[in-house]
Amino acid sequence: MDKKNSINFSCNLNRRTFLVASAAAAVSLGLGGIPQPAHAAAPYTLPPLPYGENALEPVISARTIGFHYGKHHGAYMDNLNKLIAGTKFADMPLADIIKSTAGQVDMTAIFNNAAQFWNHSFYWQGLTPKGGGEPPAALKQKMEDSFGSVDACKKEFADTTVAQFGSGWGWLVLNEGKLKVVKTGNADVPFTQGMKPLLTIDVWEHAYYLDYQNRRADYVKAVLDKLVNWEFALQNLG
Repeated sequence: MDKKNSINFSCNLNRRTFLVASAAAAVSLGLGGIPQPAHAAAPYTLPPLPYGENALEPVISARTIGFHYGKHHGAYMDNLNKLIAGTKFADMPLADIIKSTAGQVDMTAIFNNAAQFWNHSFYWQGLTPKGGGEPPAALKQKMEDSFGSVDACKKEFADTTVAQFGSGWGWLVLNEGKLKVVKTGNADVPFTQGMKPLLTIDVWEHAYYLDYQNRRADYVKAVLDKLVNWEFALQNLG
């Protein structure tokens, strides 16, 4: 597979190694689609990045990607595999684990690691080298209908994301037929509240601190201007 090609990401991530195949092999699985086996019973593994670790420079450095993807994302996966081994969650699709454990105090550890594994996998697909620019026509129309203009949408996305207090995420979502921008703390994900994620920006400090230190706003602006994958958002909109 060409690592520069973005793979559409699914809310129904199944278990076992993600297949890296041509776009023609993709199947639709709810929040988009991703090639994967029909039956799988092995522990979760990291989905491959859709680009090289240095492909997002200078906006996001290879050093940050190495820590963020290889260490943080990988740790969520490892913790999740340990927590669900031998439980009723062991054979559930990832999204079902998240929905089943959301708001359950005794399931917080499973929820946090499952949701963070999903969130990060989704985040990587929403970035692309030489991204940003003009959204595709259908997405642009939706942005104009919901926010008045593309610039107004981007401003609300940036402002809301930067305003997230502490660790969390900024999201562009589809809610009751309209685009909306929301933020979530820690591992929370909008689909547990009936909203469909289109894009996300990670504002945990491990996502940007090596490159931007305390300049969260600069990081968010650079992502939206230069890396955001509007095509991925359009695929999720459909």
